[in-house]
Amino acid sequence: MARELTMPKLSDSMADAVITRWLKGPGEAFARGDALIEVETDKATVVYEAEWEGTLGAILVPEGGTAGVGEAIATVSNGDGEATPPRVVIPEAAPAVASDDGGGLPDRAPPGSRANASPVARRVAVELGVSLHGIAGTGPGGRVTVEDVRAAADSGAPALERQDAAGKGEVTARALTPTETTIARRMTESATTTPVLTAAADVDVSLIATLRRGAREAGEVTPSLNDFVVKAAALALREQPRLNSSYADGRIETYSRVNVGIAVATEDDTLLVPVVHDADRKTLAELAADTRRLANAARRRTLTPEQLHHATFTVSNLGMFGVRSFTAIVDPPQAAILAVGGVRREAFEDGPDRVGFRDVITMTLTCDHRVVYGAHAARFLSRLRELLERPLALTL
Repeated sequence: MARELTMPKLSDSMADAVITRWLKGPGEAFARGDALIEVETDKATVVYEAEWEGTLGAILVPEGGTAGVGEAIATVSNGDGEATPPRVVIPEAAPAVASDDGGGLPDRAPPGSRANASPVARRVAVELGVSLHGIAGTGPGGRVTVEDVRAAADSGAPALERQDAAGKGEVTARALTPTETTIARRMTESATTTPVLTAAADVDVSLIATLRRGAREAGEVTPSLNDFVVKAAALALREQPRLNSSYADGRIETYSRVNVGIAVATEDDTLLVPVVHDADRKTLAELAADTRRLANAARRRTLTPEQLHHATFTVSNLGMFGVRSFTAIVDPPQAAILAVGGVRREAFEDGPDRVGFRDVITMTLTCDHRVVYGAHAARFLSRLRELLERPLALTL
């Protein structure tokens, strides 16, 4: 008996996704756990595995096509039934523009029109400096694929067109990627609908610097400063659960698990937030191993849906770029986000007529004021500072 295969929800913020590759063809049988499709979500490129056995029938959304969560992308039959007759729905191609030689062959898209290309192909075109217009697509419906872009770059295709903006010089325009579109939508939503409370604190991390220096000298794998911050934040969240909550439909939802999202910038400047689940229950060494693995997967765009789901709090660190302090935007539906600045040397009075130096960082907490009040934020930062200034307990 035929049934629909719908686009699954592969991240908390996913509204739609692009199918980059079908891993099974019409008429092919699959078992539960078999890879069916490769999709580009707002967070990463992931592989979706079958949740039941069956036979793939009609492909309703081809490679390069976009579907919203819950929309039908194919038909399937169960393991005992017959497959629906194979059918592939091809999107209508953009009207071709006849060339000047009268041959009727497509030459260039009309000025200002959007080229028929997959989001991945668009990103690669920007990276290689190649114009999508004029490239003959080999994908479904004449869609330009990544391979088409790379072939065009190798053959010396024209560079991206530039628009003239009087007084501003030449301007290069490109469409937002699905990830950038989602980030723009969610951050605008947060900034315009969430009343925020911001509090900051300076923390002496001199003892952490000493511990890390000793571990390096002993040849041990050294947790990063950010690992210490994530661990301390997780413990503070367990003690201050108001910050491990969300505002939803006039009520406050508090979670029993402490799952800390870690903001990671990828090589193409995309922001991803993989999640360390149950961060309060992990040792510092376990947490450090998790964060390294997640950061590497984020930069390779190979994060799984599970690694992107269910964050209850986020830590964003720009200290490695020399940023002293900054204010981050709360990522709904979370109630708070912690922004971590870089380490700086600071003088302090170390007894009568003596000056010492210490390593200091500034941490800025941004909260949804419907959930977190000033006293909650102050207690959280106070406990976080206490844990980081006495870090031995974090290493046990």
